[in-house]
Amino acid sequence: MLDEALRRFLAGDASAFSTIVERTSERLVRVSARIMGSVVDAEDVVQEAYVKAHAALLAGEFDQKAKLETWLYRIAVNGSIDAKRKKKRAPIPSDTVMDGVMDEGAQGSAEAIVALRELEVWMRDLPEDQQAVLVMKSMEGLETKEIAEIMNCSEGSVEQRLVRARAALRERRNA
Repeated sequence: MLDEALRRFLAGDASAFSTIVERTSERLVRVSARIMGSVVDAEDVVQEAYVKAHAALLAGEFDQKAKLETWLYRIAVNGSIDAKRKKKRAPIPSDTVMDGVMDEGAQGSAEAIVALRELEVWMRDLPEDQQAVLVMKSMEGLETKEIAEIMNCSEGSVEQRLVRARAALRERRNA
């Protein structure tokens, strides 16, 4: 479906871009929110990612070597990392990803919710690249090869970042 929407858009059907947005926005916002720690900030980042993608598609800058969704992930993840770096010293917002879980009446026990909040805090302390690969692999279920394309690095580099991120989280847990 995305390939068809892309083909239509590139052929001049401007409305086809809305199909691309509809089919990808939920996943892009989710991965961005997990990196940013804020759904509101993630929505802003993803909106900007779509603006960049739209302009790049019109300019013929998408070479179609990667899947469209992978390319959009790359734009959104890089935007999330950049935005997070800019906000690094800002106070933690009240609309964190876990607040959304709490508002929806999570079925887990209070202990599970506390553990998830603690994990969210620990994740914030990871370097952005480690955090991004951990989110994409462990939470989004993306393959190492696809993450490497998104992060514009080798599969070995992705695996190394995963090992470091998991080690850092284990160390925090055992401290």
